[in-house]
Amino acid sequence: MEMAKGVSGGPEGLIWQEGTLAGGGSGLTQRQSPVAPSPPHLPDRPQSQSASSFSREGRESCEIQVSIILPVYNAECWLDECLKSVLEQDFQGSMELSVFNDASMDNSGNILKKWKVLLEEAGIQMVLGENDSSQPRGVGFAKNHAIDQSSGTYLCFLDSDDLMMPQRIRLQWEAAIQHPESVSLTVVAAKSAIIGCQIEREPAEATERYTRWINNLTCEQLLTQVFTSHGPTVIMPTWFCSREWFCHVGRFDEAGKGTPEDLLFFYEHLRKGGGVFRVNQCLLLYRYHPQAATHSVLEGTIWTHRVLFLEERILSRWTSFTIWNAGKQGRKLFRSLTPANQKKVTAFCDVDTNKISKGFYTYEESKENPKPRIPILHFRDASPPFIICVKLDLTGGQFEENLKVLNLKEAVDYYHFN
Repeated sequence: MEMAKGVSGGPEGLIWQEGTLAGGGSGLTQRQSPVAPSPPHLPDRPQSQSASSFSREGRESCEIQVSIILPVYNAECWLDECLKSVLEQDFQGSMELSVFNDASMDNSGNILKKWKVLLEEAGIQMVLGENDSSQPRGVGFAKNHAIDQSSGTYLCFLDSDDLMMPQRIRLQWEAAIQHPESVSLTVVAAKSAIIGCQIEREPAEATERYTRWINNLTCEQLLTQVFTSHGPTVIMPTWFCSREWFCHVGRFDEAGKGTPEDLLFFYEHLRKGGGVFRVNQCLLLYRYHPQAATHSVLEGTIWTHRVLFLEERILSRWTSFTIWNAGKQGRKLFRSLTPANQKKVTAFCDVDTNKISKGFYTYEESKENPKPRIPILHFRDASPPFIICVKLDLTGGQFEENLKVLNLKEAVDYYHFN
């Protein structure tokens, strides 16, 4: 990743708190928030609009400050709560809700029509588009079309099975428009950022390690831990970004079911020098359930994209490295690398005496003769830089303590690929 401190130039990851902005480890007093104007009177507009291009005529003169982007597919179980959370936002600026119903077969369509009336009575314009075919086209398609038909300067992403806390849009808007010079966050940097937030998981016991991870990453780790199996360091339903930057990065992948469109967009965002910020408050209830679209993405698909991104952004710059984990995950990573990057692996390291006592890992699948033999060392005897394939928060703190005693710097001496 080319923009993290210790990696390359570009805007740093920052964590925004109401009243403070934490960056580089120091808290800074927030400047006085500007008073957002009252919502303007919005003219009537058709419920379904052309989705041919992000660059629509007249966009320069639009008065909408924030467009909430909501793809919908068979969401009747959660839709009322989701839309109620839109209605309850305390943001005083102008906003609209842009919904794209992707061929839902349940009662989602009727629920949306009901809420269109309720929201517009409250002064929130709702733009409703739909895929009227018999087959859904997928999350990427629905998000793209919801963006196409919207008009806001900023885009606030939301999933139909989640709900926002009342202050979400206000706080993310404030984080987006304020640019404290004391942390070198320029207007340009803020406009090229994805801003996320902390989350509450429902049910609370679901994915506990993941929830701790997403809520407790430091500002630097928002950029350095993008190679882990968890995916983007700010989750998609918390994203808030400028329309201008979104258009610069490009559309979501529309390959359909099984495509990690959020991860692919996030990686492209990083390639183009985008920043990653987080409002350090819980602003979204993030639901876990069997019907969630994320379950349709195969682990192998995610793995392949992660390896490619790791090779592109990190391993291409390294002449040699050690894989920390001589077990299943470390060896899997080795086998997944290109031959050129396999040759850069000087050793595996571990704490398991059984693995270390074997002395070497022999790559039997190699076409080379003799087969490559990679040494297996104790972690204290291995040399950085490391690619770490040990899961975080799973060993009662033992792994984290082992890493700490080496006095290494993340994004310089190691990256996590757990």
